[in-house]
Formats: sequence, C-alpha cells, structure tokens
Amino acid sequence: MIELPDIKKIKIAIDKIENNLTREKNVSLSILRLDKIHSEISGNKFFKLYYSLEKAIAEQKNIITFGGAYSNHLAATASACKMFGIKCIGIVRGEAPKNLSHTLLFCKEKGMQLEFISRENYKRKDNIDFKIEFAHNFAGPILIPEGGYSKEGTEGASLISNFYSTKGFTHICCAAGTVTTLAGLIKLSLPFQHVIGFSALKQPDDFDSRIKFLLGKSLDKNYFLITDYHFGGYAKKTDELLLFMNTFYESFAIPTDFVYTAKMMFGVFDLIKKNYFTSGSKILCIHTGGLQGNFSLPSGTLNF
Repeated sequence: MIELPDIKKIKIAIDKIENNLTREKNVSLSILRLDKIHSEISGNKFFKLYYSLEKAIAEQKNIITFGGAYSNHLAATASACKMFGIKCIGIVRGEAPKNLSHTLLFCKEKGMQLEFISRENYKRKDNIDFKIEFAHNFAGPILIPEGGYSKEGTEGASLISNFYSTKGFTHICCAAGTVTTLAGLIKLSLPFQHVIGFSALKQPDDFDSRIKFLLGKSLDKNYFLITDYHFGGYAKKTDELLLFMNTFYESFAIPTDFVYTAKMMFGVFDLIKKNYFTSGSKILCIHTGGLQGNFSLPSGTLNF
C-alpha cells in the first residue's frame, strides 16, 4: 500500500536574508523554503492536502476539489493524486475555454478530470446540497474545499511549525488567501510569538471569522493581519512588485510568486523600514511556493 512520507523526516532549509536594512534596524530575517519541498507539490500545498490524501489512500476514495484556471491548489492536488494513485476531479470556475491555461493543461497531464461549471453555479460550491450532488455523481469522494480551506487543511498546515518551533523566532509571517495556512501557524504558535498574515486580497473582511471557524475558538492576541500590500487585489500586480521580485532574486537567489510570497516579502521589508519590528526581532517568513503561477506572466518579465 502506498504511504505518505513522514513529515518529520522532510528536510527544509531556512535561508538567512541579510542586507543593509536588516543590519541598520538590528533585526534577523529568515525565510522557510517550503518552495523547495517538491517541484510540483510546492510550498504549503502538501501540508494542507496531507490529511485528505491520507484518508483517500486509507479508504480508497476519489478526491474532488475546486479552483480557478490558474489555481496552485488544483495543480498540487493533481500532482499529489497522480503520485499516490488517487483518482481526482477538479471543479473549475467558469465555462471551458477554447485554450486551457498552462495550469489546467498540467492538471490534465497528471490525470485530473476537469469539470467546468458556470461562475454563478460555482458560488454554490460550499452549499450542502451542491456537495451532496457531486458526492452522488462521483461515487462518494472526499471533497476538499477551494485552496484546502478546511479543518483538515488547518491541521496539516500546523505541521509546518515542526520546522522552526525550536529556533526562537519572535515573528512568523505568512501570505494569506483562504487563511488555512495562517490558521495552522496560529494554532501551534508559542506564547511569545507574533503571527502576522499578509493579505493577498484587497478586502479581506471575513478573515477573522474564517480563522475562528478553522480553529474553533476565539483568536489569541498574537495574530495580526496586514492589509496594505495586496497591490490591487488577488492575483493583481504592478510594475513596482515585479521590479521587487527581480531585485529580490538578484540579491538573495530566492524566486517568489506575484500572488503571495512576493507581496509578503515586500511588506516585511517595508515594515522593517518603518520600525514595525522592534530591535532584536527574529523574523521568519514562510515561502508558500506557488511559483507555477508565474507562468501566466509574459515571457521575460522575471529574471528567474
């Protein structure tokens, strides 16, 4: 029987980032390289999928999940299911296009069955009747919400803390979309740590309620949400952000994606400059992968 790898045995690098700014402000800055875990199941995706994959393997069930045409989550799920011999169906937002995106082509190559539904119908994806309908049509599968947003996804994301819990970091920074990973980091944060979420959305009005649902309790005081670095909203970008990505790579040889990690890193540097972090702070940023999303940019936009 195929088994998932033991997460505790996975080796993940923590890269130190140092420049004139960090030295001037006397802060330590590092990045947890989850993007290096796997070339396809990158970043936080493997952790959010972990317990659903485990259940699918044990119960020999199919997986159904949801996403858009450029979804990192769909791509990672397709790759993981191919690797572990699980049949999977991707419910894609919007009518089937004439030409599939690079992400959806990748999903098809990995054996994911793509089902396109209207944007209007897609809004019903969290409705119980909608879930029952799909479960009936596809022989009782395991349903994974968009982006892995679930308590199982949160439990999986909390495993990320295994890679830094003994390092004494005072601040844990993470980009936030569905907030599943952020909730997992909050769940196992230590009393002295500040967990900071950098919203990739322009109007993250429901983040607090989402986190409370995932954790099943009121938020602790060590969670902070930063909303100033979305660059126009989800999957939006500006020339300033793209320039930052190229400069960051030239300086530290670390690639970022324009949807999540680049926005977080831009925000962290800006906040260091503005003295948000006190002298002596030890900051860890979580690289959540998702680099495949950069293929949607015109060729030559990035220098990596």
